[in-house]
Amino acid sequence: MLLTAKLMLDWLKENEMATRLESAVARVIAEGKVRTYDMGGKDSTLEVAKAIADYAS
Repeated sequence: MLLTAKLMLDWLKENEMATRLESAVARVIAEGKVRTYDMGGKDSTLEVAKAIADYAS
C-alpha cells in the first residue's frame, strides 16, 4: 500500500517525497527490527507504518 502511495506521489510530481517514502520502506525492511506477521515478525501494521514514517520525515 505504501509503495502504491509512492507511485501516486510520482504521478503528482512530488519526486522528493516519493523517493523518501520508498527509501524509508526499504530501510525498515532491510533492518528487520519491525516486521509484521507475514514477514516473520510480531509487530502490527501500525507499528511498521510508524517506523516508516519516522524515516520518511
